[in-house]
Amino acid sequence: MLRYQARLTLPAAGYAAAYPAYAPGAVPRRPDPHTLHTLAGRSMGTAWRVRLGNPGMRPLDEARQVVEECLARVVRQMSHWEPDSDLARFGRAPAGTWHVLAPEFFRVLQAALSWARDSGGALDPTVAPLVALWGFGPHAAGPHQPPSAPAIAATLPRVGHARLALRPGTREAWQPGGAQLDFSGIAKGFAVDLVLESLRQAGWHDGLVEVGGELRATGQRPDGQPWRVAVAASADGAAPAPAPLVLREQAVATSGDHWHAWEHGGRRCAHTIDPRTGQPVAYALTAVTAVHPECMHADALTTVLTVLGPDEGMAFAEARDVAALFSLRTPAGPRLAASAAYRALS
Repeated sequence: MLRYQARLTLPAAGYAAAYPAYAPGAVPRRPDPHTLHTLAGRSMGTAWRVRLGNPGMRPLDEARQVVEECLARVVRQMSHWEPDSDLARFGRAPAGTWHVLAPEFFRVLQAALSWARDSGGALDPTVAPLVALWGFGPHAAGPHQPPSAPAIAATLPRVGHARLALRPGTREAWQPGGAQLDFSGIAKGFAVDLVLESLRQAGWHDGLVEVGGELRATGQRPDGQPWRVAVAASADGAAPAPAPLVLREQAVATSGDHWHAWEHGGRRCAHTIDPRTGQPVAYALTAVTAVHPECMHADALTTVLTVLGPDEGMAFAEARDVAALFSLRTPAGPRLAASAAYRALS
């Protein structure tokens, strides 16, 4: 899902121009080292950006080729917008059949099912029919208005992670019939991981990778400083700005309700659907941020915590030592709540 996540740290002037709602005060900053290079482009319906330490001044075309091939592979396998993707073909497969999946596809599905079990279904990769019913995604069902209770009741039996089964030894997945997958809450994070891991294999050991606002860092900047990123607590700038994060072999993702939402009759319907109830999440959250060594898991965690809400979500994070930051709307105004692991990062 498209999100307004943590952004790459930019010089103050550039940050203010690119993201005026989150612009910091005028803080002097030294120019970037000449061996710190930037690549950028678009894929997966969003922007990507990679910052690389390049002391040997290697041709950047090599790195760009790695990035673009990785992102194209994710699209081919996991896009729910592409009718010929592996994900789309799995959704059309006959009931009662096993299917060998590509390694990347299997890795993401396996992770999604693990979080689905651990969260009691707060994240569910089979949520696609409900997402469409509420007017989101490529198969949106008609105009933006809440579906009827009978329509929701008829759709819920098509959703449920327990309907799927995996054979890890052969990378096979079971299609029970009509199971439609949606990796919106995990695929961009995985794309970040795939890019960063592939760049490291190609000899690029210091970098910061962003895809659609999901980030992961490795190594350090050429000046010896760690990678620092700014975190947006709300798209309108109403919430207090959290302190920048220092990422040391870590990833960060943020999910929020300002984009991909619509209103009907005074009710705000965000794109994050609770697979357990068939309803959009209704908590007073503007954003949830999670930090994890792998971006795929940080991405999944933001969905889990958003669906669970500020109370149950915080308990979930504390019980698992997850670094999480909740941005809430309250009668007294915006408020931030951080887990113990998140507070320990600063």
